[in-house]
Amino acid sequence: MNAERIFIIQPVEGENARILHEEAVALVESAGAEYDGTVYQNIREINPATYVGEGKLKEINKILSDSDTTVLFNGELSPSQTLNISAALGDRKVIDRTTLILDIFALRAASNEGKIQVELAQLKYLYPRLKGKGAALSRLGGGIGTRGPGETKLETDRRHIRTRIRYLEEKLSQTEQRRRLQAERRKKERVRTIALVGYTNTGKSTLMNALTGADVFVKNALFATLDPTARGLFIENVPFLLVDTVGFLQKLPHNLIEAFRSTLESALNCDLALIVCDASGDFQMQLDTTLETLRSMEFSAPYLVVVNKCDLAAPSAALPQDAVLISAKNGTGLDGLKARIMETLKDGFRRVTLFIPYADSAAFAPFRSLLYEQEVRYTDDGIELRVILPTIHAQSFRHWIIK
Repeated sequence: MNAERIFIIQPVEGENARILHEEAVALVESAGAEYDGTVYQNIREINPATYVGEGKLKEINKILSDSDTTVLFNGELSPSQTLNISAALGDRKVIDRTTLILDIFALRAASNEGKIQVELAQLKYLYPRLKGKGAALSRLGGGIGTRGPGETKLETDRRHIRTRIRYLEEKLSQTEQRRRLQAERRKKERVRTIALVGYTNTGKSTLMNALTGADVFVKNALFATLDPTARGLFIENVPFLLVDTVGFLQKLPHNLIEAFRSTLESALNCDLALIVCDASGDFQMQLDTTLETLRSMEFSAPYLVVVNKCDLAAPSAALPQDAVLISAKNGTGLDGLKARIMETLKDGFRRVTLFIPYADSAAFAPFRSLLYEQEVRYTDDGIELRVILPTIHAQSFRHWIIK
């Protein structure tokens, strides 16, 4: 089966048009389609009917006259604009940036929760676009390959879609409740959570594998990781939970962020976030986009900026100050990153030396599991331990702290 070919309409409305276009090409490839060219259009005033104006659409129609190429508008279209552009291009299939991203989400989702979130986001996006019948509906059907709801859902009526949305929202609510209970249990057990967040395709999953020895799926593609992945991480014998999350993107539609809010709660409720940027790309834009998205979700946790692929950085690159420079693939800088993690979370720990007389062994035994041993030395009179001690438990050990 031949891959669907995608022609891009790229509106130029600011300085980021080039980056947005590069992302659109990467999105097309991530969806398993083939890039088939681009036309740029300077936008001084948005045409309410077709966004780009009839003249540009006539030009595009000539370019594509002998093909069945799908047209991607690299922005967000209203339902009527989608229909009007499609009509102006000879009833050609037209999708916008949100539809394409949803399509990739449908391709990537593996867990039940991820699949529910994707279908819910697709149906909510589709619902207001259910106008007209027959060909008008088919022009709005699905994304590339019409995965997920797609055209088959368009044959159902609005009442059925509303019922399906309510059902999915209820299922998602149950899943979110389970996630909250898990988070509360981790808090009770004092397991600190570190979240990997950042722009998509900056190497977060590679970093997780490098830090934990896990075997998390890694691919050079946008949104390769959609479902959250959690693995245990030990630094100086101290246990942490490291969580990988879905990547962000410029102009990621707000309704998509809301759709995956429960997945991103691990980042919002973490003890520390590692914001991963790509030294070989526009790392400042990646950092700004990530922080803007997190702040829109009322994120307030401490964070470290981690610049990955530092071995690929241009010699003249002015990397962010105070960032941790690493190469997850080569292992460069990982020890320094672990040290910065411990330094950032130092208020939660105390490094102390304990001396436990042998006569106190029975009294000390119930408390031993609360600390993280670094070194143990047996003397004639007792046991000397160099440990990392959670601050909240310090009072329990006050009789044995000697340093």
